[in-house]
Amino acid sequence: MLASAAVAAAIALAGCDADTITPLGGRAKAPISDKTLAEMAAKNMDKESPILARIFKEESEMEIWKKNRNGEYALLKTFPICRWSGDLGPKKKEGDRQAPEGFYTITPGQMNPNSNYYLAFNTGFPNTYDRAMGYSGSELMVHGDCSSRGCYAMTDEQIQEIYALARESFFGGQKAFQLQAYPFRMTALNMAKHRNNPNFAFWKMLKEGYDNFNATHQEPKVAVCDRHYVFDAVPPDGSTKALSFNPRGACPAYQLDKTIADAVLDHRREEQQKMAEYVTEGVSTVPSRAGIDGGMNPVFAAKLTPSGEFDNNGRMFQIAGKTVAPGTVPRTATLPAATAEAPAAPPPKSSEPSSEPTVVASVSSSQAKPAETAKPAEAPPAKRPSTMAGLISKLFGGSKAEAAQSTDKQVATRANTELAAKPKQTAQPVRTASAAPTAAPAPKPRDVAAENNSRPAAAPAQQTAKAEAPRVPDPEIRTAYSTPPASNNGLLSGAQPVVPVGTFNSFR
Repeated sequence: MLASAAVAAAIALAGCDADTITPLGGRAKAPISDKTLAEMAAKNMDKESPILARIFKEESEMEIWKKNRNGEYALLKTFPICRWSGDLGPKKKEGDRQAPEGFYTITPGQMNPNSNYYLAFNTGFPNTYDRAMGYSGSELMVHGDCSSRGCYAMTDEQIQEIYALARESFFGGQKAFQLQAYPFRMTALNMAKHRNNPNFAFWKMLKEGYDNFNATHQEPKVAVCDRHYVFDAVPPDGSTKALSFNPRGACPAYQLDKTIADAVLDHRREEQQKMAEYVTEGVSTVPSRAGIDGGMNPVFAAKLTPSGEFDNNGRMFQIAGKTVAPGTVPRTATLPAATAEAPAAPPPKSSEPSSEPTVVASVSSSQAKPAETAKPAEAPPAKRPSTMAGLISKLFGGSKAEAAQSTDKQVATRANTELAAKPKQTAQPVRTASAAPTAAPAPKPRDVAAENNSRPAAAPAQQTAKAEAPRVPDPEIRTAYSTPPASNNGLLSGAQPVVPVGTFNSFR
């Protein structure tokens, strides 16, 4: 009976079509790492307890939360995302390269052990809300291989760990886990900075679910009516009729679940008050990201650029002179468009303390052009040289200052919108993706501290597992950690070619 149950579980994970099922094996059977199991034990979690995933585009991070023995979800691990494509905002149509945003349900049938991209699971796009809005698209995945055309791409090592965590939760009895995909960490500060974005009304809906989870650490119950997300709804007092939601029709009478209402409403009021204060103080808005295709966490961008290495928060991060990143990145992986145009020269030295985050992104070349092409004739008359010696001094002596000014114009903060929320920066104006400083007053220290505390602590980046001896042709278990040493096949150390089995020809 136990053997039969194991086979049945393997079939469930492999897919829903009994005619195309392949027994679960190889990399999909890889166990959870000993390090992660130790973290679970330290956080009072069981290996088979339910999980919940959250994705943040702008920060390029994916969180895995797991239910502890107290019955609440707690943050287990934060994985830096290797690549995502498109812009901030929801996916609307096939081929727009947008990675989806919203609340999605992941069932065992959506797990793909035979992915062309090492391992994968389908996000379930389009969900009920997406279909009500008329959005189109298919096969939007979270997968390995660090390559994205509408998906969230991890490294092979990362997706192996995530896949194993989901597999064990299904074996433990979880029927589906929730995937929450956000444009950024939906703090009051970030909402204030993105208040002029055309997607702001949509993001306000997502923030309701975000706040419900942060206030209760319980998975929010999601419904859709009148083309609108509804969270934790129950029938009104005195009603015995079950709620029925029509995604395109009017919403029924409902109320917020009373068991969580106090905590949720208090949290929402606090967030709304903070946001109003940030707007009143003149927090600068974030410029358009037009022309920037997706993003990549700095720990991976550092592997593809020789100019420096950064940790998960954008700070320089090296061990024995080498970048530490959780997994291998193929040399064919590409940086986001704006990052790829960054100047090779390092950013100019700053008078800020060394503990401050290092700026890691750049504005487009068109934005930097005026500073680079300024003509001498445009200078004030008083500064024009009147002698040949003065002209030579002007040409050669001023080049360094102009170059530094050009570099300053090109360097800007984009990926980590939480930088302005750190207490150490309260004496400075809030920094946005604009290269020039703004005259807007900084957020109040008490508000910034509260904002910073609302964000769960991210787990440190994992070190790439040591490569083992070359594998035999058909091992019993292939994992992302059992790869051969680097060869001349065009991959970085630890990467391996994957024999295509499934297909992604129709996706995104």
